[in-house]
Amino acid sequence: MSRLRMLRRAAVVALLTVGAAACEQQGQGTAHAPKQEQPPVEVGVTTVEARRLPVTVELPGRTSAFRVAEIRPQVDGIVRERLFREGGEVAAGQPLYRIDPKPYEARLASARAELQKAQANVAATSAKARRYKELLTSNAVSRQNYDDAVAAQKQAEADAAAARAAIEAAEINLDYTTVVSPIAGRIGKSAISEGALVTANQATALAVVQQLDPIYVDLSQSLAQLAQLRRDLAAGRVEGHDAGRPAVTVLLDTAGTAYPEKGELLFSDVTVEADTSTVQLRAVVPNPRAELLPGMFVRARVEQGVRENAILVPQQAVFRSADGEARVWLVGADDTVSPHAIQTDKAVGNGWLVSAGLKPGDRIVVEGLQKIRPGTRVSAVPSKVQVVAELAPGTR
Repeated sequence: MSRLRMLRRAAVVALLTVGAAACEQQGQGTAHAPKQEQPPVEVGVTTVEARRLPVTVELPGRTSAFRVAEIRPQVDGIVRERLFREGGEVAAGQPLYRIDPKPYEARLASARAELQKAQANVAATSAKARRYKELLTSNAVSRQNYDDAVAAQKQAEADAAAARAAIEAAEINLDYTTVVSPIAGRIGKSAISEGALVTANQATALAVVQQLDPIYVDLSQSLAQLAQLRRDLAAGRVEGHDAGRPAVTVLLDTAGTAYPEKGELLFSDVTVEADTSTVQLRAVVPNPRAELLPGMFVRARVEQGVRENAILVPQQAVFRSADGEARVWLVGADDTVSPHAIQTDKAVGNGWLVSAGLKPGDRIVVEGLQKIRPGTRVSAVPSKVQVVAELAPGTR
């Protein structure tokens, strides 16, 4: 029995030895096996380029009519007719109201009669002055009588001149009985109706005519924005606007819908509003279809200069580190990626304006960011994402 136990013990030891040797060989074989290399990850890449970028500022503003005419009567009387349709278009010189002309026709007739009377008096006094002049040479009349005759003649001529002026005034007042529009534009509601009594130069306007094409857009720019622009101009980061007036694009809603007609900046005020620390700007915008109405709140994009060699990158290519620093994945010469810190200035359309950290020719990852990490080897293909700078530029 002891011999049988010894044989079993020897068999177990032999099996354990063989198993250990097999494991050791397998481990050595694994250690010496070649390590398999991961294939490159395909990502969308864009190459950084420098471009000429207009420096724009987006400002709030309100529209106002290009011209406004408050229609008031210049003579007293009863309104007999209203000659326009409320809310319609009127032309310059178009009759709007007709005031009862009869009293003014009578005054004109009276003035003409006074002129005839004065002219008759001029004829009589002139003849008398001529006769006295002839008689004066023969001493048939005194010098005093002749001087009185000449004075009477001049008085009659002055009366005739006054009568002519009275006729002209009466004609003007008669013309004023037809109230006309001084400008072309759209007329609003009428404040009076037929039969109303009006007085000359009254405080209440009969109606208001507004010229809407073109139309003004009054804007407010903060003093800080204006100061930053001046610093950029002084430092050479921004060039002044090209010859001519800066272009203005009106944005109709919060979505940034652009009004199709381009305007231009007329002037920038030199006075700062004490309450708001803003400077007033005024732009004029074509309005052929009357889409812009006075009093509308709009935003306007004003071109204030040009930045040469600007670098724009797509917004989706930029991510933030734990400390909030802006970074991009930079593709190296060996086609491996690494995070790279940049400085962004402002959002321009669907991109970021980069002020430091990138140079023309650098390649950055735009698509496939979730598939990479530092040191990943990539297969770069051109990205389909393009920076469109006109979509929604930020403020300066």
